[in-house]
Amino acid sequence: DFAGEIVHPQKWPEDLDYAGKHVVVIGSGATAVTLVPALAKTAGHVTMLQRSPSYMANLPAIDPIAAQLRKRLPSGVSSEIVRVKNIAYTMFTYWLARSKPAKMTSLLRTDVEAALPAGYDFDTHFSPHYNPWDQRLCLVPDGDLFAAISNGSASMVTDQIEHFTPDGIALASGDRLHADIIITATGLRLQALGGMQLRVDGELVDIPSTVAYKGVMLAGVPNFALTIGYVNASWTLRSDLVARYVCRLLDFMRQIGAVACTPAPPTSSVRAPLLDLTSGYVTRGKDLMPKSGDEDPWQLHHNYLRDLRLLRHAPVADRALRFTKTSVGATWAAR
Repeated sequence: DFAGEIVHPQKWPEDLDYAGKHVVVIGSGATAVTLVPALAKTAGHVTMLQRSPSYMANLPAIDPIAAQLRKRLPSGVSSEIVRVKNIAYTMFTYWLARSKPAKMTSLLRTDVEAALPAGYDFDTHFSPHYNPWDQRLCLVPDGDLFAAISNGSASMVTDQIEHFTPDGIALASGDRLHADIIITATGLRLQALGGMQLRVDGELVDIPSTVAYKGVMLAGVPNFALTIGYVNASWTLRSDLVARYVCRLLDFMRQIGAVACTPAPPTSSVRAPLLDLTSGYVTRGKDLMPKSGDEDPWQLHHNYLRDLRLLRHAPVADRALRFTKTSVGATWAAR
């Protein structure tokens, strides 16, 4: 019934004119948190409509420590210090969230509450029903979302959609939201391997039934590697480790004259989701993805230091890998 324009962020029209208009952004994740303050600079008003709140962290867009180090040290040295600092910081906050969720919740609340107007209904709009890092943490650079709420150019509504109306949205509470444009920042659909199919000796590989070896290869699939980034740190940290590991593996295969490398399936029958999050898009897509086992090298740890040991420093060959030295199937037993 909606007479206005509906936009999904992944298919954003270049000619979308939202200046002076009422915009409703449906969602509570990183996309919505990023869009709302950006739109609020030009739109008449932006409403962020969420079914339930997400944890948010107020961080400076420019790292002040990095800025000071770059003034005082050579770029290579300062960059390496900042890299180590950022890795340590993200690992510590993730550990704190998982081991002391109440403490982490209190720290996040204190920081965000201080950036909001006095007396703001924090519990309704910013107090999730899950623990920190059960779902991804939304970063708010320079507190721009909180600033938009404070100056009145944006507002938060926590409710459920009853139905769309010609001029907006009717909510389960009985309230109505007026909208000229509705933006559906409602998440994404996971897709394994970019949607491509794998066949081994002509037989189609059932991706969801495979187990990921070191989070890099798939049991029973020869000469194939994929990159899965971290859910709790920079994606490129793990992609770099994976790329270097694949190069080490290729070099090793050349040394022993192998033409194929295939992880053998794990002996344990325990299977777990590859991504340890309860986010909607992860829950919806878990049956499409490879699985994780219950011990190394079949677990995906989302821990940079453990992966540093496993992918960069541990021997390439182990009991799980089978190396084929000729095309007729003679295998090299790793010792």
